[in-house]
Amino acid sequence: MEQRFDGRIALRPARSVDSAKIDDLLLRSYSALLPPYYDADVLAAALPLMVRSNPKLIASGRFLVAVLGDTVVGCGGWSSDTPGSGVVIPRVGHVRHFATDPAHLRKGTASAILSRCMNEAHAAGLTTLDCFSTRAAEAFYAASGFVAIAQRNVMLADRVAFPAIEMRCAL
Repeated sequence: MEQRFDGRIALRPARSVDSAKIDDLLLRSYSALLPPYYDADVLAAALPLMVRSNPKLIASGRFLVAVLGDTVVGCGGWSSDTPGSGVVIPRVGHVRHFATDPAHLRKGTASAILSRCMNEAHAAGLTTLDCFSTRAAEAFYAASGFVAIAQRNVMLADRVAFPAIEMRCAL
């Protein structure tokens, strides 16, 4: 279901045809927003793995895009399975692959996506949402009710560990 916010931006479930535009957004967002928080060598190894959309997540119907005209300016979603392992913990969901175009920061784009994800997860019977936040997004998640649990290294591939903050929110 499509909804509008900010009068011009449409928020809707992503489709497979959006993959290239999502990839472009992930690259724009992470390349601009993460360098102040991470060493260049960490980003050189991690970014190529982080800027690819996840076809399974897109196909789930739980991954959203915020679209302005033909441009994807925000994305994010949620899943029941734990990223990386696929383990499902009853009543616990996971925030997945959020990004905002740097030109659209602090305009409500990510908040609209997260709010819809939280509402959908709650409606699906989940009581908790977890996320692995980048250092750049920790304050955003905290403002939305998430609490930092621990510092973690998320394994993106063999020997590619990305420092993140595990966060949790009761729904």
